[in-house]
Amino acid sequence: MEAKDKQVLQKIYDHICSVLKYCEGCSTLSEFQNDSMRVEACVFNLMQIGELAKQSLSDEAKLQIKTIPWKQIYGMRNRIVHGYSGVNMLIVWDTIHDDLPELKKELKAYIK
Repeated sequence: MEAKDKQVLQKIYDHICSVLKYCEGCSTLSEFQNDSMRVEACVFNLMQIGELAKQSLSDEAKLQIKTIPWKQIYGMRNRIVHGYSGVNMLIVWDTIHDDLPELKKELKAYIK
């Protein structure tokens, strides 16, 4: 994998770490939704993750890491940015709570 792709993966990893840190101690969707600064910080980082995954990471790197759902990551970015039918906070919460910890683990293997 090229050095540029490793740098992009590191940036994605860093954004994931930021989101997970912002949500430390937050255990419910209701608690998450009621903290607008937390929501905005997390949604911003999710947008950045999607943008990096689509625009900055090479197609070769995406093909090499087939277990990561790159299209869905960018799809979430599109839904957030363009506000298609509003942003579903349950999906955002589930992504943060369920998917990001797994994505973080998987990326860690590629950025070492």
